Amino acid sequence: MEPGDLWFLPERMAITASSAWWFLPFVLPVCLYVCFTDLREMRITNQAVILLAAIFVVVGLIALPLPEYGWRLVQMVAVLVAGFALNAGRAIGAGDAKFAAAAAPFIAGGDARYLLAIFAANLLAAFFTHRLAKYTPLRRIAPGWKSWSMGWKFPMGLSLGGTLAIYLILGAFRGA
Repeated sequence: MEPGDLWFLPERMAITASSAWWFLPFVLPVCLYVCFTDLREMRITNQAVILLAAIFVVVGLIALPLPEYGWRLVQMVAVLVAGFALNAGRAIGAGDAKFAAAAAPFIAGGDARYLLAIFAANLLAAFFTHRLAKYTPLRRIAPGWKSWSMGWKFPMGLSLGGTLAIYLILGAFRGA
């Protein structure tokens, strides 16, 4: 292992570098928008979710072989069904469930384990950073953000959007 290696990622990820590069310029702005709106309003907008899904539908035809493209669409439906079930049980918010479904087809099935590691690390970092900023002068930069005053509720879009962005960036450089 080299000094710059990430211990939880293989030498090559299952996503191809080519598909990650195709998706990245379109998906990254949506991820940043989702992070911002969830911090500001404590909601992930339907427009962002629809745009993310539309990006996959259009760019996925170019970036992926047709059989894989079809399976990735099945992934989206499966995550949407699971997300609705979790939302019905009040485990996650509706926007979080919809965003996860729209993000699902961008993830190569063989990278699920690594995606979970990225998500766990990102969730911890985002949670502690948000809580730290909430009680420091940094809060004055955006005093009107709803996420500051929501008690224990946390803007998961910060972690979900960040995770997808990090995954695609890593895939662009470490993809098959």
